[in-house]
Parts: sequence; C-alpha cells; structure tokens
Amino acid sequence: MMQNLIVFESKSANLKNVNKIVNGKISKKLEDIKKADKIIFPGVGSFESAVKDISVVKDYLFEHIEKKKPFLGICLGLQLFAENSEESSGVGFSLIKEKIIKFKNIKTPHMGWNQVNIIKDCSLFKDIPKNSFFYFVHSYYMKINEFTSSTSIYKNEKENYLFTSAFQKEYCFGVQFHPEKSSDLGIKLLENFRRL
Repeated sequence: MMQNLIVFESKSANLKNVNKIVNGKISKKLEDIKKADKIIFPGVGSFESAVKDISVVKDYLFEHIEKKKPFLGICLGLQLFAENSEESSGVGFSLIKEKIIKFKNIKTPHMGWNQVNIIKDCSLFKDIPKNSFFYFVHSYYMKINEFTSSTSIYKNEKENYLFTSAFQKEYCFGVQFHPEKSSDLGIKLLENFRRL
C-alpha cells in the first residue's frame, strides 16, 4: 500500500534533497497535512519563524501526533518538539518538556561532521553502527532527557557540551544533524523513517 509522506514546506533550503531520498510530496497545505501518513519537518532558520510557519496547521500536526503517525523533525525541526527556545519567542509542540539552549563560550554554529553515540534502541538507527558520524549545523541544542536516543559532544578548551542529537517519543522523532547531508548513513536513516 502506497503511503502518503509529506515533507513540510518550511524555509529550509534542503527540502528537495530530503524529498529526493524519501520520495514524498513537498507541501504545507492543510488538505495534504490531513491526509499524511508520515510527516518530515526539515527546519533551518529561527525558532520563532518556524513556529509562525506551522501556525496555520499546528492543530492538525498535533492531531497527526495524537494518532501516533510517524513525524520526524530535522535540525530546527527537532527543536520544535520542545516547549520553547532561548533564541526567540514562540511555543513549540511541547512534546518534550525542555527549553532549547544556546551554545555559549564556544564557536557557533557547531558545523561539520560529529559522532553520534546511540544510547538506546531507536527505529531510525536500524542497521546504523553506534558512534557513526553525521553532519551538523546548529547554534542551539536540546539537553539530555528521558527520550534521548543518541548523544553528541561539542567541545573546546573551555566548554564541553553533551547534547541530544536524536530522540524518539513513540512515533515522534527528532535529529539535530542533517541526514540529507550525511552521505550513505543519512540516506539510510531517512529510508528507515520512510519504512516505518
């Protein structure tokens, strides 16, 4: 049976790269959100702008979550599952009771390849080795919490940040890294989501 996968039409420059892998439909139309079996939100930009981006369809995104349909947030998309952010005003989905925090006393954005330490079973990481490398670009992060499925470390001589690089709460997933920029393992991760 063919599934209806929607890549949410955010302001991300990577929409087409994500969609090329999952073979979905890029849209933020209400009728498409209502029919979606799976949704991916690839976010780039500010927390506030992303909150505004989803405002028209937020109730239906909540409905999607409540029906336990798979939902994946990428980068800023992960941060949207939190309550709010130090970056700007706006209320996220509040699925994870955390505030998104800014890296301090360290170069931002955290950009480039970094190790992802898988700490618990997560459907996204099926057949992906522990401590694999994925590509990151971000200045804000989610603290470790009960739903964290992988962690990563960003450090310099003064600071050592251990943060959530992926989480899973039922059928909601978030990854702080960019799978669409992470070569074969990133493709594998997105394919894992598509096959849920």
